[in-house]
Amino acid sequence: MQWLYCDFHIHTTWSDGVFSPDEVVKLYGEAGFDVIAITDHVLDTASIERSGRPVSELSVMDSSRFGAYQESLWTAARNAWETYGMLLIPGVELTNNTSRYHILALDIKQYISPDLTVEEIVDNIRRQQGISVACHPFIRNHSGDDPSYYLWKNHERFATLFDAWEVAIRDDLFNVVGLKKFNYIANSDFHEERHLLSWKTLLRCEKNPESVKAAIRDNDRVSLFLYRGGNIKA
Repeated sequence: MQWLYCDFHIHTTWSDGVFSPDEVVKLYGEAGFDVIAITDHVLDTASIERSGRPVSELSVMDSSRFGAYQESLWTAARNAWETYGMLLIPGVELTNNTSRYHILALDIKQYISPDLTVEEIVDNIRRQQGISVACHPFIRNHSGDDPSYYLWKNHERFATLFDAWEVAIRDDLFNVVGLKKFNYIANSDFHEERHLLSWKTLLRCEKNPESVKAAIRDNDRVSLFLYRGGNIKA
């Protein structure tokens, strides 16, 4: 058992990130990370329709691209393990901008629609033996919008529904999440290189998917660290 350096919220060119999965692997691998999850956006139908544009122009995914996305991540995962000894867990960020909730689904194998209710999404993730994470529950974006307003508005009802809540992303610490003593992890919400410098998660467990998932669920050997560059293990 060891302490693993982790980031479970990373976007690539499959949605609105600037790096391909292989480029993300290189960046995190050379920095010495042990575990990452790639979690590109799957956008709800109503938001797509409101945009008046095809999915291909929105930097998001829908069900038609999910299979190819998964194959791309499994290829990147093999490269990550063989080159850096780094575990890559495939995932998505289920992005419902209509009802305003964002949910990470880690280690899922089948498509899950972001049109479902929060409870239905988490049930789907659980049935696939994946991990559910409430995304950035207490943050406003550059437009002043709160993309996960619904989750925090109902946080007492959802307190133990999720396997974990994000207690920090980038330089932001959500003290309100910590004060509630929810299960938590910290991530970068990575889209571009500067986002690598952010709060991250340390888990004490074996380096395999089942142990990592169990460590998130149990949440009794978890810590946060602020990554500021260089190779962590140098």
